[in-house]
Amino acid sequence: MTLIIRELRPDAPADLEGFARVRHLAMPYILVTPDSLVHDLTHLHPDAHYRPLVAVADGEVIGTAQVHVSHESTEPGQGNINVYVHPGHTRRGVGTLLLRAAEEHLATHGATRLHSWVLDEPGNRAFAQSHGYRPSRSAYFLRLDLANGTLPPLQDPPPGVELRRGSDYADDPRALFELDAETTADEPGDVDFEFTDYGAWLEGTWRHPLLDLELTSVAVADGRPVAFTAARTDGGARYSTGMTGTARAFRGRGLAKLAKNDSLHRARAAGCTEAFTGNDTGNAPMIAVNEWFGYEVCATEVRHVREIG
Repeated sequence: MTLIIRELRPDAPADLEGFARVRHLAMPYILVTPDSLVHDLTHLHPDAHYRPLVAVADGEVIGTAQVHVSHESTEPGQGNINVYVHPGHTRRGVGTLLLRAAEEHLATHGATRLHSWVLDEPGNRAFAQSHGYRPSRSAYFLRLDLANGTLPPLQDPPPGVELRRGSDYADDPRALFELDAETTADEPGDVDFEFTDYGAWLEGTWRHPLLDLELTSVAVADGRPVAFTAARTDGGARYSTGMTGTARAFRGRGLAKLAKNDSLHRARAAGCTEAFTGNDTGNAPMIAVNEWFGYEVCATEVRHVREIG
């Protein structure tokens, strides 16, 4: 087997399709398409130094790595590496070669602490720890059977609240940016972020090809968005929640649940058959909300950290 580690070529359909295929086989809980890969590669902020890598054996993509710097972090030097290998090509050194290339790239751009998500399986955790990574926080992937499951009944918004779609803000989404920034700041995590760049958010989030504005639901009160669920779809039957949250002043009123229920019902009506989401294992309120909808844990991943330099 002749193995080559190189950058993903955004103008090569075989690279894009191969990358998406490997990611789907290794992580079926995350939506990835060739179009989303091209968008990320061409629209992420230059300071992220984003560099997706592929491992190619005899012309076939058998491994991938997503590599970037957390440029929005309040603490400089935070790097990210997520390595995924085709299940039929593990234990052949592919992951090690991808990891080395990714670490070299991040070190070149000033990273001193590297973060990597690893599925909570013995082989994957052993791989991470053998390369100097120590376990940190954990998170769940959850799946909901939209085709055969039973969603909670739709509820009328409480007085003073109305439901809108993301597409209603197509011309001016700044209010949704501000809500997204506030809720993201309160998400559990190893790295603190300053989410202040509206232009970068427009390019990286709002105009992302996976974001489905018609299925994104927004709860509005006092003339502004106060809760939302951002829907992502892959152009087929798979739906995923990119983010669900509520403004601090409006929490405890069930508004995030209201928005998510509205989005899920409309997703099922649109032909989506599977819904995915993710929660930090310590985020009890959102885990309870998702269990209320019927989501079930389908996998766990553990973030691992390594200091370099």
